[in-house]
Amino acid sequence: MWRRFGIFTGVCVLSEIVFQFYKYRYNRSITKEKEKSTEVLFFPDKKVACIKHFTSECESENCSYSHEENSLSKLFQYLNKAVHSVDVCVFVLTCTDLADLLIQAAERGVRVRVITDSEQVDIPGSQIWKLRSRGVAVRTDDSSFFMHHKFVVIDNKKLLNGSFNWTRQAITGNQENLLVTSDPRLVHLYKEQFSLLWGKYKAKKDQ
Repeated sequence: MWRRFGIFTGVCVLSEIVFQFYKYRYNRSITKEKEKSTEVLFFPDKKVACIKHFTSECESENCSYSHEENSLSKLFQYLNKAVHSVDVCVFVLTCTDLADLLIQAAERGVRVRVITDSEQVDIPGSQIWKLRSRGVAVRTDDSSFFMHHKFVVIDNKKLLNGSFNWTRQAITGNQENLLVTSDPRLVHLYKEQFSLLWGKYKAKKDQ
């Protein structure tokens, strides 16, 4: 009897050790995957990245833009790789390259939606009317307060969030950041926030 009890206890202890070992390995693998899918882009960049070099092909032998990877080039690539959807919530959008990537995404069948601050629509260099003229859906807030978010959700799988406005000054002048993550919980929260704002501004006619 005691022998059987000892064997049973030994099996239980061994089973617990094996379980804890695989649990540890599993948690480590999950942590590593999250680390792989998380990146931080810091601005300013020393030079403006060449959009053609990082999204298609630059044919200029004397291109004045940078062909070295930097924060902007990574942002170009994230947007260029969108397959299903790009939801942009940004205070101000004056960068022509980033606006062009949204237009290109829409033209290849990606659902592109933009939310921006109403007071920034008509500022010098604003790309909002260009986006609207090319079929990109844009909605603005209807408040005297700022719509001050700066985040993007790509394919409902990747989140880019930080201080970065889509302007040339933010690219080459300001101290800015963009956290890039595929953490499902964070992506879901920002996706919900975008949907909430998109519905809230629904009554405002897309022009």
